[in-house]
Amino acid sequence: MAFSLGPLKFPSSLICRSTPTSSSSTSLPSSLAFDAAYIKRAAELADKSAGCTAPHPNFGCVIATTKGNGERVVVGEGYLYAQGTTPAELQAVEAAGESCRGATAYLNMEPNHCLGDQAAVSALVQAGVTRVVIGIRHPLQHLRGKAIRALRSEGLLVDVLGEDLQCKTIEEGLKSCLLVNAPLLYRAACRVPFSVLKYAMTLDGKIAASSGHASWISSKRSRTRVFELRGRSDAVIVGGNTVRQDNPRLTARHGGEHLPQRIVMSKSLDLPEVGNLWDITEVSTMVATQRGAKRSFQKLLASKGVEVVEFEILNPKVVMEYLYDRGCLSVLWECGGTLAASAISSGVIHKVHAFVAPKIIGGKNAPSPVGELGMVEMTQALELIDVQYEQVGPDMLVSGFLQPVPDLTPVIPSVDETSAIDPTVSPYEASIIFFYKTWDPYGAFSNFSLHPIQLPDENGDDYRWPSVEHYYQANKFVGLDDPVAKNCLQEIKKAKSPEEAARLGRRTQRQRPDLVRPDWESVKIDVMYRALKRKFSTYPNLTSMLLSTAGSVLVEASPHDLFWGGGRDGEGLNYLGRLLMRLRSELLADSAASNTDDKETLQQEENKAEKLP
Repeated sequence: MAFSLGPLKFPSSLICRSTPTSSSSTSLPSSLAFDAAYIKRAAELADKSAGCTAPHPNFGCVIATTKGNGERVVVGEGYLYAQGTTPAELQAVEAAGESCRGATAYLNMEPNHCLGDQAAVSALVQAGVTRVVIGIRHPLQHLRGKAIRALRSEGLLVDVLGEDLQCKTIEEGLKSCLLVNAPLLYRAACRVPFSVLKYAMTLDGKIAASSGHASWISSKRSRTRVFELRGRSDAVIVGGNTVRQDNPRLTARHGGEHLPQRIVMSKSLDLPEVGNLWDITEVSTMVATQRGAKRSFQKLLASKGVEVVEFEILNPKVVMEYLYDRGCLSVLWECGGTLAASAISSGVIHKVHAFVAPKIIGGKNAPSPVGELGMVEMTQALELIDVQYEQVGPDMLVSGFLQPVPDLTPVIPSVDETSAIDPTVSPYEASIIFFYKTWDPYGAFSNFSLHPIQLPDENGDDYRWPSVEHYYQANKFVGLDDPVAKNCLQEIKKAKSPEEAARLGRRTQRQRPDLVRPDWESVKIDVMYRALKRKFSTYPNLTSMLLSTAGSVLVEASPHDLFWGGGRDGEGLNYLGRLLMRLRSELLADSAASNTDDKETLQQEENKAEKLP
């Protein structure tokens, strides 16, 4: 299913325009039409991994060239499958081969380009691409504009839609680029995850009968669409009443591989002791509650493996801020009317999906999808923006935005641009450096980063591991004769992304702890450190990046991994940060020793020179 968020509104005064540097190649309407078509294709490619992996910045790349007869043809395509996998640009370049020479690359979004990740720009430059058309700038401040400047500094012509190119002909292309990364744009602008409220209601506006019975209002085809929406989300949120009434599973039974975390918001913890959400065999559950609520029930949930997070005051805003800190991009709300109204009032809902079934249930006390908002006149009603209507089986899906897609077009210099003008302005002045997701400023420190390492496998043979995470997870099962353990190890080696490798390793460890090597707890730190040393010794740019943090405390910002991460309130052991600081210390010592040796050698040469006649 394409990620359709509805038509966006553009200024009616838009006219065809191109920069003087690009007029020769883009001023003709036919050329603009090609640009628009290829950019839309790049956006379509960028959305291909939806539901298969956790939400991440979506990148697609199309490389097109002109044949001798003037025909424009696509010679290479690619898309980012998951964080820590091969960049879209590199895939497209490899597919195109020698046809890249003199070709144009179309990217839905400016690629990552920082000290720890320069693969995309390098691939395009080395392949001989001469022009790059970019849909939108990267919305994250530490990456914004860097790839564009790097490409231009290498002599490539770079056109950015909405800046260098503005035309009715390319509006749809620009819209596609905004929509496919809407979660990232909202996260960057609002500092909360992109939030979608989904509900199904009857034609008379009821989400259940007066008795509370609600299975099923919508059709099977509509429910399949809901599974797809879940697969696009980091988490699915419900309230306590939904748990009590429906005993939901909240799984993404859509055939994809990604399963969103399930979150229950309940101030009182008046919840059943037995329920589908407390089964965490396949996917985790988190319960958000108010501090001090029913300690005995909290212990019961903890004994089942359910994560309980306490807040001083529980409301949608603080929960979303917490999920933002956990790195979430997209959250789906499937709650009842009371919690939905609270979330809307808190300003955290960005989009609505309403499945309207051609049924009438009636009932004075039958619940509606949104509770009290405090509005007394129709003029106060919230109007959706860019509304879409789609028939799904017998139902009608009405969707639209409560808040417009953020416009992140730069109007003032970024921090990095200001720093280039005034070196006294530093983007990173904090003495504590946090890293977590691969797209963070120091995301190259993550185990999920795309930095393959060469280390022995279970047979002692030299093996190219796709990431540190692949190596670490596989080592849990090394040396065991059990065929299930051996199969799991092979599956981890073949995993298409670090995310998938982690999921395989953690799930097997959780379900079959007997399959994990008996000495794992005593050797896992050494395994990790061995992988980190190989990673940083293989990539000099990473070593430079690590050394540049001298004097700062490094913290892996995972709020839920209390061993490798720092935890939510600093209660984690932060062993990954500790190992990186240990490695940094060793590198600094080696550098200092090398400088001392160089000075001694220089002094010896000077002494020899003085003795010469």
